[in-house]
Amino acid sequence: MTRYLFLLLCLPLFQNCKTDSKAAVRNYAQPIDAQTDPELAFLNIPEGFALQVYADSIDNARSLALSPNGTLFIGSRKKSVHAVVDTDQDGRADKTYVIATGLNMPNGVAFKDGDLYVAEVSRVLKFEDIESRLADNLEYDVIYDEYPTEKHHGWKYIAFGPDEKLYVPVGAPCNICESDDRIFNTITRMDDDGSNMEIVQEGVRNTVGFNWHPTTGELWFTDNGRDWMGEDMPACELNHAPKDNMHFGYPYCHQGDTPDPEFGEKRACEEFTAPVQNLGPHTAPLGLEFYHSGNFPGTYKNTVFIAEHGSWNRTVPIGYRITMVDLDGTTSLGYEPFLDGFRDNEANELYGRPVDLEWMPDGSMLISDDYANKVYRLIYTG
Repeated sequence: MTRYLFLLLCLPLFQNCKTDSKAAVRNYAQPIDAQTDPELAFLNIPEGFALQVYADSIDNARSLALSPNGTLFIGSRKKSVHAVVDTDQDGRADKTYVIATGLNMPNGVAFKDGDLYVAEVSRVLKFEDIESRLADNLEYDVIYDEYPTEKHHGWKYIAFGPDEKLYVPVGAPCNICESDDRIFNTITRMDDDGSNMEIVQEGVRNTVGFNWHPTTGELWFTDNGRDWMGEDMPACELNHAPKDNMHFGYPYCHQGDTPDPEFGEKRACEEFTAPVQNLGPHTAPLGLEFYHSGNFPGTYKNTVFIAEHGSWNRTVPIGYRITMVDLDGTTSLGYEPFLDGFRDNEANELYGRPVDLEWMPDGSMLISDDYANKVYRLIYTG
């Protein structure tokens, strides 16, 4: 994603790069009279914000990657990858392209140096010079094709880190199990040509969202907890990896302190890195973004925003919202809803399932929704 590619150009000035690099990106003007779209008024939108539909009719809109020129690439768990463009710069996309079809759950998308990277279940694809040929019948190169073919947790979220390498998770091929193949339950990385693939972190059941802290450059990621341990156990997780080769507990320990009923006797929870914050049980946390100073008020400084896709097997559904974790360095000061209402449990109505988050150049936030097939734009108007 665009989120930390600017670091590649200015790592020595790490803390001051963000503002400078964003100045080079197309500036989408915030409408003075920005109002929440009537069709979204049922949501519990934070005071002082407006929510609008940025892109519509995007089948299974999942991972987001924004180019410096303003092209938004959107992956899916189906077969297609889309791109949308706001040609008149009014804050809403008005042109949609289908980049590729017939792919195998192309959930992950990342952009670097003019090229689009797409992750299928077992392969990583590269579309060179993508923005010069959006309307063409696009060809691509397969830069890596040795990931497992199992579809259980096989969809992938990808992003380039401040080290210029592409990070690719490999989820567990099951709800709970040990695996003979070390590649499962990991986060891996590779060079941008597909070479030098290596395992970076282990004990990660299924992360579908990670990011790097804007000041420290350290990796943070969400992880989806296992099922069938009860409706309120275990918690999903927000994790922090300040170095390589850490282990986060799966399948032996959950939420930092709870041994697995089947595998917990083999290794103690004390052997592993505990979460920074336990999130709701079965909330399915996916994309995350750190606070961006461009549009949101300073009261959200030191906040991590998380898209919770929502539970699928809980008697009382939970999630279906954007939450936030307030940080003091690497310590959580609290976890609470930020934007919710995508599901109405009293009426038993489902309206949407948030997946990924992305910052626009003006600091407004994009939110993908694979249930409503939309991308929203959250704007601070206060």
